[in-house]
Amino acid sequence: MRCTWLLVCAALPVAIACGDSSSTYTLYHNGMFNDSLRIHVATFDARDGPEYNHDTCEQARELFQVQPATRSRYWCEKGRFKEK
Repeated sequence: MRCTWLLVCAALPVAIACGDSSSTYTLYHNGMFNDSLRIHVATFDARDGPEYNHDTCEQARELFQVQPATRSRYWCEKGRFKEK
């Protein structure tokens, strides 16, 4: 019984994270030489809500974008990672 309880407790955060993505934002960048690529950088899905996740994603985007010699374009999108 104890093992089952541990498995349930370990799986619960994963199930919650895979659920509602209405407050989730994802940071992407394109390829250095290929503008059509969508490369996943990070996903922001803190429990603090959509405004917090959006702001954090935008802060990260700005930090990546201002790096010297950066040729990629970074952007945030609402929702979890999507290839297209």
